[in-house]
Amino acid sequence: MGLNVSELNEVLTVHAKHIGVLDVKADIDVLSRQDLGRAYTPGVAELSKIIEKNPELKDKYTISGKLIAVVTDGSAVLGLGNIGTAAGLPIVEGKSLLYKDLADVNAIPVAIDQVPVDEFVRTIKNFSKTFAGIHLEDIAAPRCFEIEESLKNVLDIPVYHDDQEGTAIVVLAGLINAAKVVGKELSDLRIVINGIGAAGVATARLLFSIGIRNLVLVDIHGVVRADDLNYNHFQRDLAREINLNTDGQSLDDVIDDQDVFVGLSDAHVLSAAQVKRMAQNPIIFALANPLPEIEPQVAANAGAKVIATGSAQYANQVNNVLVFPGLYKGLLNSGIKQVDYRIEKIVAEALASMVEKPTFDHIVPGVFEKGVVNTVSTALERSLVR
Repeated sequence: MGLNVSELNEVLTVHAKHIGVLDVKADIDVLSRQDLGRAYTPGVAELSKIIEKNPELKDKYTISGKLIAVVTDGSAVLGLGNIGTAAGLPIVEGKSLLYKDLADVNAIPVAIDQVPVDEFVRTIKNFSKTFAGIHLEDIAAPRCFEIEESLKNVLDIPVYHDDQEGTAIVVLAGLINAAKVVGKELSDLRIVINGIGAAGVATARLLFSIGIRNLVLVDIHGVVRADDLNYNHFQRDLAREINLNTDGQSLDDVIDDQDVFVGLSDAHVLSAAQVKRMAQNPIIFALANPLPEIEPQVAANAGAKVIATGSAQYANQVNNVLVFPGLYKGLLNSGIKQVDYRIEKIVAEALASMVEKPTFDHIVPGVFEKGVVNTVSTALERSLVR
């Protein structure tokens, strides 16, 4: 599903014309000596002395109070895999553009070599004084878990991994409304998650945190268990926390009577025959890109009641762009310093609330639907008074 020659040439032309898609814009004009004195010397010397005495004032008087770093090492780019640090740069540049265009949040792309976790964390910590938040992107598991966990321990600004928290939030938003469509209680849903990488781990954790207990985790080696050394300790710890109790070994073994299939894995791993063995009115979230775990029409013909994908080609696009622009706008406006399960739930509920009357083909707002960013950011700002 790649671009044809004409489409590729258009993309290359746009990016080459501007040498990327971002630029730096001045907020004030320097047209006189007075302007120079206020914006630069001698004014900044006095400003520096003030900040020397009260370092927290940098967020009031410099860009550090409104700038996000979108950081990647290019080790796990959706649909492309480990393409390297330089090749990951267009992705985070695009995310930075979306921050500005959709939410008026200033963001800058940062590419860091695929160095050991400690060095990666130390690099971000060393430049963190410049930023109001860190957005991690396209970093392979399990190092992404270690990096995020370590950064949250050493930084006093929000740290957010879009492949983890962003995916989990938008999946929960979709499930809230999908459950309404099929007339089932959210907490009662039997859910199998196929693909327990960064997105799968975060999604399972969030669903478990809100009270969903019937979760089965499946990855490339089969059902994830606490004692299975084929999996990393983050996956095993998750299985232990959920206290998985199933006799099955594979997706095919555990698909019977499941209410929901959440695919965060690979193309064509779910069959029509398996959908037919699920519970009545099954919900299918086939979110792999560029090709879903099952084609939507195949799932529909097999009896799926609600179908979502990660693609704009179909109804119910479950896409992280619904989350991160409004999330960071809300974090910056509210001063919230931690993206935890409470924050994730608030954002998911806010997104779900935008669809007043969910239907089988409308469970989440559209990516470009008016009000998405403000709905999310306002929900976070209001959460401070709850």
